[in-house]
Amino acid sequence: MSLSVTLEDCLRNKDSRYEVVPHPHSHSSMDTAEAAHIPGDRLAKTVLLEDEFGYVAAVLPSTHHVRLSELWKKTGRRLVLASETEMRELFKDCEVGAVPPVCTAYGLQTYLDESLIRQPDVYFEAGDHEQLIHMSTDQFLDLMAEAQTVQCAHRM
Repeated sequence: MSLSVTLEDCLRNKDSRYEVVPHPHSHSSMDTAEAAHIPGDRLAKTVLLEDEFGYVAAVLPSTHHVRLSELWKKTGRRLVLASETEMRELFKDCEVGAVPPVCTAYGLQTYLDESLIRQPDVYFEAGDHEQLIHMSTDQFLDLMAEAQTVQCAHRM
């Protein structure tokens, strides 16, 4: 599989400067960081959450867990983790577990953990388990302009 079509459109529409970083096939964000020889704090992972009102996404470093209680306070919603089946339906141009952080392009409210904006650069899944996108934090923030920056994660 190659870059997600939705991600490619977002990168093109924002005139983003980035590089594609190939890596050996991996199954988790921590495995991806290790396989790509990059710091886990700089690898953004996307976590899909849901409640009776629909889905939202949280984007946080691979070294962190989402803190649901913080998102509950920020959103007023009792969000829980969504299933892999639901991820397949929402992100049809991505492999399960390799969802890029541009979830607003998929129609989802997105929350960006503030710890990512303190990094000098950011890596994230490109839609498959063998490629990452690498860009400066400024470029990443431009790409994620529609996301709401919050504190919603804690280190594992």
